[in-house]
Amino acid sequence: MVRGSDNGSEKMAEGDNSAELLKEKANQYFKEKDYENAIKYYSEALELNPTNAIYYSNRSLAYLRTECYGYALADATKALEIDKNYIKGYYRRATSNMALGKFKAALKDYETVVRVRPNDKDARMKYQECNKIVKQKAFERAIASDETKKSVVDSLDIENMTIEDDYAGPKLENGKVTLAFMKEMMDWFEDQKKLHRKCAYQILVQVKEVLSKLPSLIEIALKETEKITICGDTHGQYYDLLNIFKLNGLPSETNPYLFNGDFVDRGSFSLEVILTLFGFKLLYPDNFHLLRGNHETDNMNQMYGFEGEVKAKYTAQMFQLFSEVFQWLPLAQCINNKVLVMHGGLFSEDGVTLEDLRKIERNRQPPDSGPMCDLLWSDPQPQNGRSISKRGVSCQFGPDVTERFLNQNKLDFIVRSHEVKAEGYEVTHSGKCITVFSAPNYCDQMGNKGAYIHLRGSDLKPEFHQFTAVPHPNVKPMAYANTLMQMGLM
Repeated sequence: MVRGSDNGSEKMAEGDNSAELLKEKANQYFKEKDYENAIKYYSEALELNPTNAIYYSNRSLAYLRTECYGYALADATKALEIDKNYIKGYYRRATSNMALGKFKAALKDYETVVRVRPNDKDARMKYQECNKIVKQKAFERAIASDETKKSVVDSLDIENMTIEDDYAGPKLENGKVTLAFMKEMMDWFEDQKKLHRKCAYQILVQVKEVLSKLPSLIEIALKETEKITICGDTHGQYYDLLNIFKLNGLPSETNPYLFNGDFVDRGSFSLEVILTLFGFKLLYPDNFHLLRGNHETDNMNQMYGFEGEVKAKYTAQMFQLFSEVFQWLPLAQCINNKVLVMHGGLFSEDGVTLEDLRKIERNRQPPDSGPMCDLLWSDPQPQNGRSISKRGVSCQFGPDVTERFLNQNKLDFIVRSHEVKAEGYEVTHSGKCITVFSAPNYCDQMGNKGAYIHLRGSDLKPEFHQFTAVPHPNVKPMAYANTLMQMGLM
């Protein structure tokens, strides 16, 4: 009996040792920023020792780095179930909730940390920052009234804004965007110079008017000889956007583009990206298309940098106008009645039709569920059916879900973005679900390629074009992000 007990103890010790070796291997991958392999080996360590809070906490951080906030939240919660005194678990869970815009839940965990460590300056700073956001949100809800809310446009007097004599940058010609203006503005931005606020406001007011007249589902027809270029997330990587135009040509009536959301946040040149894209939308309204991503929303902009960037380079008022404009971005685009493009993906329930998408009232912040939320947030998965989202919002959908949706709506395939891919694109669900991502070396650390897609009217067969990151000025990603996200994620 004693010998058997010894053998059992030895096996447990061997299992613990093996788990520790796997954890060390995962830690090394994490240091090398290979988060997928880090997650893999933390998971293997947990299979051998499923009661180790540290393994769950470490994997939670790796999930945070890959934007799998739902999984990160679950792991942090599990770590705390195993050891309620494990302080890092509270930090991880708070960061996960912050990333999901669940500020009250995050505040509760920061309160716990401060209570346990009253002299921890970092913990107290995070608690105060989070508390400030919770109070700000409560104030905004208290004064919000859709009936009385006025547009920023109503309070602007653009005509009487003075352009100072020492401003040598681009100006709209008689208040209109021209190709010459666009070329001059792109060069100006490339030199890290700021567009005059009058010009920025002119662009925003005009593009709001253009977007507000569009339907939620854009439908276009390509002739046999025509092609369109579809780009995925650009995330404030302005110099990579310029590279796309260098490789593929400037937008024009004969070189149409579709940019599939997530123009801003994370990258620290988001203003330059979005003003360039809005300028081309004004120049070629029927040949340059923009769809909304999950980062064209207030919560994401508050956490991931765009709000901070606009306030740093211009004003809080200008950010409010950006927020208004983002709400008018269309949600999906159908090409030749055969290809549907959206930022996120398909739906939490079967039976959604193109007609349902046409009827979406989009001029709002996205809801937590339903078709509008899914269009911005969902992701494909390899197995059939649906599962809880790794992001903590919307769902993951399998090849059978894609097949049923395409059959019901007489479509051939979908194109979506929303996820970093090592090659810049990925083809899944037997060719019926294509992901394209156009921010190479995402956040200056992922090492991924970027890609864009050509679709031709003759056959709608996707042609993939890959590219690598180009140098940019020494401004780090997330430079304008909320300090809680900078510390929690970067």
